[in-house]
Amino acid sequence: MAKFGLALVMILVIQGFVSFSEAQLKMGFYDQTCPYAEKIVQDVVNQHIHNAPSLAAGLIRMHFHDCFVRGCDGSILINATSSNQQVEKLAPPNLTVRGFDFIDKVKSALESKCPGIVSCADIITLATRDSIVAIGGPTWNVPTGRRDGRISNFAEARNNIPPPFGNFTTLITLFGNQGLDVKDLVLLSGAHTIGVSHCSSFSNRLFNFTGVGDQDPSMDSEYVDNLKSRRCLSLADNTTTVEMDPGSRNTFDLSYYKLVLKRRGLFESDAALTMNPAALAQVKRFAGGSEQEFFAEFSKSMEKMGRIGVKTGSDGEIRRTCAFVN
Repeated sequence: MAKFGLALVMILVIQGFVSFSEAQLKMGFYDQTCPYAEKIVQDVVNQHIHNAPSLAAGLIRMHFHDCFVRGCDGSILINATSSNQQVEKLAPPNLTVRGFDFIDKVKSALESKCPGIVSCADIITLATRDSIVAIGGPTWNVPTGRRDGRISNFAEARNNIPPPFGNFTTLITLFGNQGLDVKDLVLLSGAHTIGVSHCSSFSNRLFNFTGVGDQDPSMDSEYVDNLKSRRCLSLADNTTTVEMDPGSRNTFDLSYYKLVLKRRGLFESDAALTMNPAALAQVKRFAGGSEQEFFAEFSKSMEKMGRIGVKTGSDGEIRRTCAFVN
């Protein structure tokens, strides 16, 4: 009983700490210290997004990958300072993440007006939201006040970021570790409605699914043939990119879910959503529902993800340069 009581107290303390950290995030955190912070972020996004709409997909992926490792603390931005330092940026899931230079641009604009005030973690979160809005996607509340982490760990990125080859058990375990549930998994996967993927992230499904030169039977065979003949010509191709939602790579809409039901999602992780009754029910609901409903639900999951493991108060720091710890 004593051990049980101690364990319960520890759980409550941990939960209280997480809730306290989240509570220190608030809308308009910078209103007094840098009143135009959010407007500056939005302006830089709007200056670039119409010439480079693919930036939205890059930023939402960066935000996702950042939050799944040590929380939303900007640790994905940190560069190695020696040849033997293994940072998140160098881990396999992050080798094709884009948008680092853009975050630096936003940081420079903010530093020129309010030096040392706005965190890189908040910049990622705000810029992601603003870029999705700029291409016609949903908006969501972004309470601010995150601080930047000082640690960036290669192994944690490799182990914690949900992989494109993950089955449902792997995915829900990794999401659950971050306090996210099946509905969040389905909703956040909906971000695959924009952007592209390298062939190397799914070519095993086309050429060598079980190691004997076969294709993934859960993928539409006509789509497999099309990809093999027109896009990913060999298992060794690691440079060609393919639209995750063909024909609307820069349009935030419901077509991703319709493709998943047609067995035309590129990744094993897309197909995994149809392998669990609860997830499949959600996929069908969004595929047959209204865009307005999807946007509203997606927004809730994005705000929830943006609160994962945040550092606030005196924890962490405000980096002067996003790529380097102070």
